[in-house]
Amino acid sequence: MYIRMMALILLLSSCKKEDNNVAKTNYEDGISTVIRDLAGDTEASVADGVEGKERRPFKTFYFKLGTKLQSWDSSAANRKSNSWDLAFTEVYNALVYVNNGSVAGPGFGGPGKGTIIAVDSPYSAVTMAPVTDSNLNFVGWDGYPQAYNTGWYFYSLSTHLAIPIRNRTFILRTAEGKYAKLELINVYQGNPPAVTDLYWPAPYFTFRYFVQEDGSRNLKTP
Repeated sequence: MYIRMMALILLLSSCKKEDNNVAKTNYEDGISTVIRDLAGDTEASVADGVEGKERRPFKTFYFKLGTKLQSWDSSAANRKSNSWDLAFTEVYNALVYVNNGSVAGPGFGGPGKGTIIAVDSPYSAVTMAPVTDSNLNFVGWDGYPQAYNTGWYFYSLSTHLAIPIRNRTFILRTAEGKYAKLELINVYQGNPPAVTDLYWPAPYFTFRYFVQEDGSRNLKTP
């Protein structure tokens, strides 16, 4: 755990690059919701002396899939409610929890029914939620020395950069128990196709998702 946290901390240098003129990928399919550059706690830093930032823990924010609303309310009343589906936590807000009231996490003790599993398949190819739901309630990162492979990005120990894992889709249940699929695309501003600069602005989240409102397991999108 200590090694894991030190590796995450080396994601460092809370990013001050200003040139974000990068190519945009079109993730629109007419059904899914696409969120671009949702700002996390951009005023926090893991190191001292970063201009315009404060060395402190990153504040958790909460996101409701159906309403596309972001909240910074970490009160017990909010955490133990169905007002959110995803909680973006820890260093660079990159540890993502679903709202599950039965296991340890931000929603513990509340009514949330959230679960999440990873599927190594392109987003459009994921068309059905499995019959058996996982009890997993968060996804983080892949890379040594982590033993499990449920992360949404690979943390490089050589470059100290986060590299999003392509063609990895997450099937989840919302706080109310509806089935959905989610693609976490990037943590860097502008969704650059590649990042080679430790100072690139982060965390700014790009992701897309589809919630099946009829209660079925059908997750087919174009």
